[in-house]
Amino acid sequence: MDSPELAIRLRRAAFNQALAEADLASIGPLLSQNVVLVAGSDSAVINGRKAQLLAWKREFAAADPVVYTRLPDRIEVSPVLPVAMEHGAWQGQTKSGGNSASGTYAAKWRRLGTEWVIEAEIFLTLA
Repeated sequence: MDSPELAIRLRRAAFNQALAEADLASIGPLLSQNVVLVAGSDSAVINGRKAQLLAWKREFAAADPVVYTRLPDRIEVSPVLPVAMEHGAWQGQTKSGGNSASGTYAAKWRRLGTEWVIEAEIFLTLA
């Protein structure tokens, strides 16, 4: 079995790939039912898997969609609970190569059964 850190890094890579490919079906299983996302620019809160998938669907349908990538720097795994915190940098760039943004983020993960899912993400826009 993979270490928790490796398992989370692999799930993050799968999430990044799903975003790049506009693959909603692959994003859903990576999110907890009650996942929370706090956007980096306006601090908009997106509550729940269904709401987040709807937001991604709208993003993917844009004339020039932004592709977001999360780049984990470190992952802290709790020694007492099946949870972990991912810290890293994010970047977003339109498919045409214009209008980029970037910043930092933190993501809380929880192991449910044998899989790690995202419970919460908070973003800070720096550029």
